[in-house]
Amino acid sequence: MKRPASITVLCVLGYISIVLAFPQVFSPQVKKLGLFMPVLSGVLVAANFMAYVGIWYMKRWGAELFLYSYFLKTILDILYEQTGLLFYSGQLFSLVFSIVLLRYYQRLDQNL
Repeated sequence: MKRPASITVLCVLGYISIVLAFPQVFSPQVKKLGLFMPVLSGVLVAANFMAYVGIWYMKRWGAELFLYSYFLKTILDILYEQTGLLFYSGQLFSLVFSIVLLRYYQRLDQNL
């Protein structure tokens, strides 16, 4: 099955965001939030990477993992009051990506 161009573009942008987000896991700002916050942040970055790989291969589990990690990251950012410009730009990207995923969800493969 051929991957739509919109999913390709959004996955490439997602991979770029993962590369930019990974060093933030080890930043002093994240360490100040608590003992387990760097671990949670690292798990979310890894989950997003796995989700983008699943979406790249047109798998439903990738779309579902993306939505789970999106909601968990949103909840954590709101609880830790990390709602700056980066938060809102990430929310906008995730919202657009979620809409595109919902549009193509029926075409995604159920099998692993």
